[in-house]
Amino acid sequence: MVTEKINLPDKTAQLLGNVSRRSVRDVIAEKIAALVATGVLAVGDELPGERELASSLSVSRETIRGAIQILSAHGILKVSHGARTCVAKSDLGALAVGVASPSLARNYDLDSVHDARLLVEQRVVARAASLISQQQIAQLHKSLSAQDECHDDPVRFLLCDREFHSLIYRACDNGLLADIAMDLYNYQLEHRRRIVARSGSIIASIADHRAIVAALESRKPEAAVAAFARHEMRIYRTTKEFLEARMGLRKGK
Repeated sequence: MVTEKINLPDKTAQLLGNVSRRSVRDVIAEKIAALVATGVLAVGDELPGERELASSLSVSRETIRGAIQILSAHGILKVSHGARTCVAKSDLGALAVGVASPSLARNYDLDSVHDARLLVEQRVVARAASLISQQQIAQLHKSLSAQDECHDDPVRFLLCDREFHSLIYRACDNGLLADIAMDLYNYQLEHRRRIVARSGSIIASIADHRAIVAALESRKPEAAVAAFARHEMRIYRTTKEFLEARMGLRKGK
């Protein structure tokens, strides 16, 4: 069986991975749909503008426009003249295939997922530090620049954040490990929007990200693992605090 390949510029290929039988706008549509699937975007939520989305995903505005058209045709997004594009429904329908695949992590508690994430990311990040290309390093720096523009936009930051982590996971050159790491990353992601909306949270994450990029750029696996572990520990702590507070509010009713 012959598989149709799409030839992409090197930088775009590094971001999107191996693209088969899909256009770049199809891939971007799936990335936006994944935000709906993981609960980051709910019905009625507005998307960042085309320029912001293009910057966050390192693609052209034309590609973003095409991806939005795909999601609009499926009824997932609502496009209105003179207003921001918003989420119209959470049922992805046919697009759910490959986007909202069942997550094994959701069957476990936060502490178990945290332990697993530390173990998996230790392996993934150590390999990435040894294998990451200069083009991927450049893409991470571009992501940091995009993140700097997100201080007051949690949705846009989480879009950047997901791409940032995905790029590092893919740099380990093991698709299975990268998929497992992303599955663990997606755990309780629907709550991260509220967590990163807290004062100083996005700034703290960006500082973590800069330390991670510096360690990867130094090609020192131990430094990269340590920087990622500090970042993951902060995510674990803030998520745990949020869930405990939420549970306390429920009990208080």
